[in-house]
Amino acid sequence: MSLKHVVIGGGTGYVGSCIATALHSLNVRTTIISRMPGPNRISWQHLETNGLPNDTTAVINVAGQNILDFTQRWTPGFKQNVYNSRVKTNDQLVKAITNSDVKTFITISGVAYYPPDGKEYSEYDKCEKYDFLSELTHDWEKASELPDGCSTRRAIVRSGVVLGRTGGMIKQTFLPFFLGVGGPLGSGDQYMPWIHIKDLVNIFIHILKNDNVSGVYNGVAPELVTNAKFTKAFASALTRPAFFPVPGFLLKMLLNEERAKVMLEGQKVLPKRVLESGFKYEYPTIEEACKQFGVLFYSSEPY
Repeated sequence: MSLKHVVIGGGTGYVGSCIATALHSLNVRTTIISRMPGPNRISWQHLETNGLPNDTTAVINVAGQNILDFTQRWTPGFKQNVYNSRVKTNDQLVKAITNSDVKTFITISGVAYYPPDGKEYSEYDKCEKYDFLSELTHDWEKASELPDGCSTRRAIVRSGVVLGRTGGMIKQTFLPFFLGVGGPLGSGDQYMPWIHIKDLVNIFIHILKNDNVSGVYNGVAPELVTNAKFTKAFASALTRPAFFPVPGFLLKMLLNEERAKVMLEGQKVLPKRVLESGFKYEYPTIEEACKQFGVLFYSSEPY
């Protein structure tokens, strides 16, 4: 399709800013929706009042309060912010898209849709709600549904743990690993559905460019790894030891048991439809991804 003007909800966050950078490199104009207006930005209030810019060809929504923001206590109020920042923003965008000529709508979601029960899941599997995060994911995706008769193409990217040099899990864990005091989380046996930020961004671009790509896509790498395997690969890339596991009870005490599940429990998720669509990964294995981080830590590369 012809990409002229893409509006990005949550474009000031890590994933959103990387998507915007990639689109700029393709000479695609972007407008960011954020809480505060500015150059090439509109606010959510402006969207509600005025709708999308008239020449918008596609909309991406990656807005969402960071669940693993450890400066925030896991209170009912914070949980409501986590929920509203995902579900309510999709609600707003669906209303705006319905009254526009937008060709494509892509929203992010999460692999919490799938239960961490040791079974392998692909996009073809339908799962029921089982806790707060899975309920959030179901509601998040439902809020992106477009009304009957709307011609806009819709896709959902269920993202795994995002690994990138300047954001996501790598940024949060770099210092202890660099100092040689990193280690697995809990037992380390839990599966960790992951994806390199560049591959996640490229999945969004792939969907934008291909009119026949729609529906649900798992934004994860094709290699299934445990947290212990990630720990070993990351420590090796930094040429550091990783002998200091973080006890599960400590994470539950510091983060709240409900939020600690994100780090202590993991799903076995495969990107079957992503591969079937013809997408090619730049970083299909955890070793390749971590080696790239080790090389780039002191560079100016955005990923």
